[in-house]
Amino acid sequence: MNIQSAISLGTNILKKNFIQTAQLDSEILMAKVIGGDRKYILLNNYKNLTVNNLKYFKKLIKERSLRKPIAYLTNKKFFWSSEFFVTSDTLIPRPDTELIIEQVLKLTKFKNKIKILDIGVGSGCILLSILKEKKNFIGTGIDISNNCLKISKINATNLKISNRVKFYKSDVDKFDQGKYDVIVSNPPYINKYSFKYLERDVVNFEPKLALDGGLDGLSEIRKVIDKSSELIKKKGKFILEIGFDQKNKVVNLLKKKGFYINCILKDLANNDRCIVSTKV
Repeated sequence: MNIQSAISLGTNILKKNFIQTAQLDSEILMAKVIGGDRKYILLNNYKNLTVNNLKYFKKLIKERSLRKPIAYLTNKKFFWSSEFFVTSDTLIPRPDTELIIEQVLKLTKFKNKIKILDIGVGSGCILLSILKEKKNFIGTGIDISNNCLKISKINATNLKISNRVKFYKSDVDKFDQGKYDVIVSNPPYINKYSFKYLERDVVNFEPKLALDGGLDGLSEIRKVIDKSSELIKKKGKFILEIGFDQKNKVVNLLKKKGFYINCILKDLANNDRCIVSTKV
């Protein structure tokens, strides 16, 4: 079977399973199988596949038809200005989270030698994207998952910034290394009752550890705010991603811990998504 026929076969299977991006996904998975890019497969679609490649392609199509995300099937996801290595141990980077990068770059435009902490570093996409943009910044990332830390280290190496970042395995409660000019965090904030409403791609495949915010969705956010109030320097900036319906409660938590609210930013769907605050 040639590349074009296999892609058509894959597209039809995905369409039958109500995958809206069936054609695109089929092309991306084919590129993964033959080790090229989409441009290569479009220019060489008449070439025949080996038996093993066809078998591997069908396996990937089956997994995608069961809603396994493309990022986990290809082990990569583009975020901000770089491609990140991801596995099912890490949350898949979202475009909405790029709000955090935008804010940090805006707030530190004329700053040098900034120390930045990322609480719940995951794949490293937030912290490493900032460090790549700002050559004089020093970063620290913490996570309770060993696998996340391994992936962050791989991404730091790939982006050639390993010399400016340190990673620690630690629960936020127990972390006490240094004081920081900027703290960023995208903590778990989905409440227990909302899990059943999440898309199958998310709830069946992405790590519960990175999603589960407890009964009210605020259990991890509370811990992050409490500890950040101790780890941040006076007049330091704290940028926090939140759930779409958590603004008022999180603002109150921040104010109680001595943070002044600078602004609340909306995501691409016009939901409240990010709070920028200053330690006073």
